Amino acid sequence: MTDPVRTPFHGFEQIPLREYAERAYLDYSMYVVLDRALPFIGDGLKPVQRRIVYAMSELGLSAAAKPKKSARTVGDVIGKFHPHGDSACYEALVLMAQSFSYRYPLIDGQGNFGSPDDPKSFAAMRYTESKLTPIAEVLLGELGQGTVDWTPNFDGTMDEPSWLPARLPHLLLNGTTGIAVGMATDVPPHNLNEIVSACVRLLDDPDASVRDLCEHVRGPDYPTTAEIITPTADLLAMYETGHGSVRARATFAKEGANIIVTALPYQVSPSKVIEQIATQMRAKKLPWLEDIRDESDHANPVRIALIPRSNRVDAEQLMGHLFATTDLEKSYRVNLNIIGLDGRPQVKNLKQLLSEWLLFRTDTVTRRLSHRLDKVERRLHLLEGLLVAFLNLDEVIRIIRSEDEPKPALIARFQLSVEQAEYILETRLRQLARLEEMKIRGEQDELDSERDRIIATLASKAKLRKLVKDELLADAKKFGDPRRSPLVARDAAQALDETELVASEPVTIVLSQKGWVRAAKGHDIDAKTLSYREGDTLLAAVKGRTTQQVAFLDSAGRSYSTLAHSLPSARGNGEPLTGRFSPAAGASFAALASGGNDDRYVLASSHGYGFVTRFESLTGRQKAGKAMLSLSEGAKVLQPAAVAGNPDDRIVAVTSAGHLLAFPVSELPELDKGKGNKLIEIPKAKRGTERVVAVAVVPPGGTLVVQSGTRTMSLSFKDLGDYVGARASRGGLLPRGWQKVDGLLVE
Repeated sequence: MTDPVRTPFHGFEQIPLREYAERAYLDYSMYVVLDRALPFIGDGLKPVQRRIVYAMSELGLSAAAKPKKSARTVGDVIGKFHPHGDSACYEALVLMAQSFSYRYPLIDGQGNFGSPDDPKSFAAMRYTESKLTPIAEVLLGELGQGTVDWTPNFDGTMDEPSWLPARLPHLLLNGTTGIAVGMATDVPPHNLNEIVSACVRLLDDPDASVRDLCEHVRGPDYPTTAEIITPTADLLAMYETGHGSVRARATFAKEGANIIVTALPYQVSPSKVIEQIATQMRAKKLPWLEDIRDESDHANPVRIALIPRSNRVDAEQLMGHLFATTDLEKSYRVNLNIIGLDGRPQVKNLKQLLSEWLLFRTDTVTRRLSHRLDKVERRLHLLEGLLVAFLNLDEVIRIIRSEDEPKPALIARFQLSVEQAEYILETRLRQLARLEEMKIRGEQDELDSERDRIIATLASKAKLRKLVKDELLADAKKFGDPRRSPLVARDAAQALDETELVASEPVTIVLSQKGWVRAAKGHDIDAKTLSYREGDTLLAAVKGRTTQQVAFLDSAGRSYSTLAHSLPSARGNGEPLTGRFSPAAGASFAALASGGNDDRYVLASSHGYGFVTRFESLTGRQKAGKAMLSLSEGAKVLQPAAVAGNPDDRIVAVTSAGHLLAFPVSELPELDKGKGNKLIEIPKAKRGTERVVAVAVVPPGGTLVVQSGTRTMSLSFKDLGDYVGARASRGGLLPRGWQKVDGLLVE
């Protein structure tokens, strides 16, 4: 059986999948870059913005007109020019109408167009009305004067402008942001007067540097009155490279004891700032503040009142902390990546951007003048023919009455052009009145003068530059306004340390046998009288302050630390330390201490070894703790003993057999961690049964209290002389009946 003949199928193209995917991705990328995300340097608009403005001008929605429903505009835009979603189109329209989003709004919106608190809270397009603002005329005024190229719309039924003939560098006035494929743009808004001044400087001095132009353009100018605190040198570097960042800071004033925030950085929501501050207050990280209120209204769009707890609160220090931890201070990325006159995206510095725009503007003016020159010359040509007809009126009337084809006859008789002959034939009889000759000659004289001026301007680069400059200055006078965002030199905001935000108050930290911790206000707390969870009892309690840290030691000799003010109140049972830290399996919390970083403590084990260490060595942010006290098998961690710092202090160690040894603190070395040195001798034969019960440090004039059950015995510093010996010696035996010791206290 023979195989059937396979006929090749034509009408498709076979290409490798890799090549197809690469081509499709690149095509999409270029579409996003050129037709959606990045603005054109000429008019500074993205396609959707350009189409909205153009469609509104076609609808007759000028600044002097009555506004129409926004839905009408959106319908025209997406139906004629921009076949995309109506919600995205309407959002772009709203953005151009928001005075808090656009430095110079292009659209005058009537109705709910959002608020600084929630820019996206605008009403639906069926409820709002809109028209163009007066400054939009800067973009549209020269549209019908041969200044732009026209391209077919998406379905080829009509033409739309490829760009708008902007008389001002709109790109820098309102700025823009956009994310394309592999690139982005972030152009901040600027002050119109400053930008025009820089353009004039560049027209007068084409060799001016970016530094020279920055004498005019001092920095971005946002729609809000928040301060720009970026150093001048950083702003200059930003304009020289085309990328950088700008930092803006809210402004505030004191009204009595209260602090009033009067302006927020660009695009910062008052409600978000209030929530950020309230979150810190709930977390007890802002004890200086008693309350925060939003007092904003129509008269004061931004008014946030901060109520301090007392008049002694340093407003500058508090606001510095809030600047560093909330959106009261915000940084904005700057990336002057735009589509140039060559149709390619590029990051440009300030001089490149202004120079290229001036080139665009000069070309636009040249096209406008050339277009006008053509119209003037055509009109002069028609007037010339009309004047011939007027001077030979009888002959013209005869030819029209007697000839079957008067147009060729007129052309042959008076050497007219076809256009002139048609114009004569279309002229009404009343235009041939006696006084028309004067009007014709007067119009000819005016047009001759205008033609001479246009030709002279086009022939002279200097005159063309002067015309561009004069028009820039005229628009600046008409639309310019003072700078809104003041440039102020400020130091960088610094967040306060957590301890600086907490009032220094005495507390007693209580640790239970099962590892539950809490903090009671004051130092006169009897921890034994507090209530504990069922089956739980007191392990240890230490005195400290809310601004200090608390260190905990587990049964494996590892240390953990946290801030005292963050511990739960003693009104309840507290919280388990295992919720904050992660001790090793089987380890339990055995001791605690609290103090300043430079305070010193004696760390010891029940096997009689220990060392002196600074409290800072006990602290750390590791949730799993840090190795601190090395323990031999079976050894237990003892409660640390505070060292007062007097060289005559005595370290006291007592064993379960009643042996007590006192020796100078100077005999025990200071270490960061380890096992330490021997404190007191325990005979080898008794090491399994005898252990060290407690250690203490007694200063001169202090009293050692020995606890045995419910009984206590006090030993003065002088009485300890009977037990003083060399470190690591056996020490003295306590009196009969006091050889079962539970603990030591120092008074």
